Formats: sequence, structure tokens, C-alpha cells
Amino acid sequence: MKIAVLGAGGWGTTLAILLNQNGLDVTLWEFNPEYAKTLKEYRENFYYLPKIKIPNTIAITNKLEAAVHGKNLIVIATPTQFIRSSLSELSNFDFKDSILVSVSKGIENKTHFLVSDILSDVFKKVKKKNLLCLSGPSHAEEVSKKIPTAVVCAGEDNSKTKIVQKIFSNDYFRVYRNDDLVGTEVGGALKNVIAIAAGISDGAGFGDNTKAAIMTRGINEIMRLGLKMKARKETFFGLSGIGDLIVTCASVHSRNRSVGEQIGKGKKLPVILKEMKMVAEGVATTKSAFELSKDLNIELPITHQVYNILFKDKDPHKATELLMKRNLKEEN
Repeated sequence: MKIAVLGAGGWGTTLAILLNQNGLDVTLWEFNPEYAKTLKEYRENFYYLPKIKIPNTIAITNKLEAAVHGKNLIVIATPTQFIRSSLSELSNFDFKDSILVSVSKGIENKTHFLVSDILSDVFKKVKKKNLLCLSGPSHAEEVSKKIPTAVVCAGEDNSKTKIVQKIFSNDYFRVYRNDDLVGTEVGGALKNVIAIAAGISDGAGFGDNTKAAIMTRGINEIMRLGLKMKARKETFFGLSGIGDLIVTCASVHSRNRSVGEQIGKGKKLPVILKEMKMVAEGVATTKSAFELSKDLNIELPITHQVYNILFKDKDPHKATELLMKRNLKEEN
């Protein structure tokens, strides 16, 4: 089994190391040629995963086609909004029977595509049954230190998800599987939006009650969108739904929660994004989810208020007041 990991951020680097430790032949691709040289020379991802050594047995390259040539499995670890632009040179590449596993979590702006839809659109010769995703509560900072973690692999072909389950699993990284690709991707994408809301609550000085309400009603919003997109309800009570939501709303490692917290304290979004080295996928996904809810005619009140706070400069306290004063209803 030969593997390419496309994207040398914290998560891509972590998974490259994990797969290498599992005895597999791994190539790590980095978009920036200068940073690729740094990674190759120093064997440490100073920006995204400091103090974690990259084994010499992992090949590092900036050449995209060379990275994927002859690989049985390709891990897509590029941020969602950059997949199309950074990987488009592979549009006519013959992947044959290569399995593509996305670990990116988002919804593309303008198209409103999930990651598997983007990959189908960009890579003309990839079979739909070979498109999978890996999702769940899994911060790179913890997995890289071998802290026990459980995730789920989703795809329509059970034989393919079994392959991915086997090659990723070890004594600190446990992989489950399901065949609800849409539900798993929706859960992974939308939990970032709810995590921004949870962070705003923290930054604005609200309490545990508020955060619990945001998370609980947030999973309801995630499920509402997912069901409209033909996902299965039970998926959202699993690792890629409530599991990922809990860790992203609560963890100090969560970039999306951190963005929200700074917004809640009064900092402006352009300033926050300019100061960040990593990508907070939930910011762009908030815009996509807001527009998608309009297209599909579904109600996502928390998402709508996060959109107003991020992009319309609405005061978080006023947005929260509007949520609290909505028409009273049954819980569902």
C-alpha cells in the first residue's frame, strides 16, 4: 500500500506520521515549495505541529503529480476552500482504482459542494465508490502525541471503508465505518459553525447553560440540514456528529471555537484571520451553510446569527437576544 497525503498542515502531517508508523509507504505533499524544503531539511512542521518529528522514511515533495503517481490511497488534507484551486492540475489524472480519503471538513463557497462533491467535480476520472471521508473528534495536537482517539470512515463501498479502517487503525487511533458519506461530511462541516457560536458565547461572557444550549440545538440544526440532503439521522449521534461537535465546541485546540471567542470579546474577523497561521474552516462554511439554508428553505437559526455576527458585524449580545426571543415551540 503506497499512500500520498496532500496537505502538510497539522492534520495532514499527523496522519502521514501515523500511517508511516503503521508500516506504510507515505509521501507528504506541501503546496509551498519553500516550506516543503523546510520540512524536508528540519523534519519538523514548525508552523502547524511543533516538536513532533517527521520520520526520515516519509518522502516530502512539492510536486503534486509525482506525489500521487502510483499511489493506492490518497489522503486529501487540503482546506476545503483551496481544494479546487490547489489540486486542479490533477483534473485529468488517471487515478485508476486509487481510494481518495478526505479529511477536510467544510462546504465550498458558491457551489455549496461537500468535499466529496468537489473531488468528483475536479477529478474527472475518480470513481464515486472510491471517494471516502475520515471524520470525528480528532485534534492533530492530541493524535500526534498518541492520545487515544476514535473516528469514523464513511463511503458507499463497504469493502473500501474496511481497507481504510484497517490501515489507519492502531493502538491509539481506532476507526469505525459507515456508509453515510453525506451525513458524515455534513456533521464534520457544520460542527465548525456551531463551535464558532460556542466560542462567541465564551468570549461574550455567557455561561455553561448557554454553551450547552448552543451545542444541543446546534446538533439539531446539523441534523436538519443533513436530513434535507438525504443523510441518515443516526449518523449525527455518532463520532462525526455529536462526538466531533463536543470536542470542537469545548477544546482549547479548536481554531473555530477560538475565532468565536475572540469575536465575542470584540475583536473583528479580518484582524483575527490575518493573525492566524491555520485555517478555521467554519468561517467560510458559515457563509455556505447560510446560503444553502436559503436554497433549501430550512431554518438554521444559530447558523444565521453566526453569519450575521461574522459578516454583518452584528453584536453577539443582540444576536443571542434574538435567538432567545424566537417564537416558542416544541423541542424537536
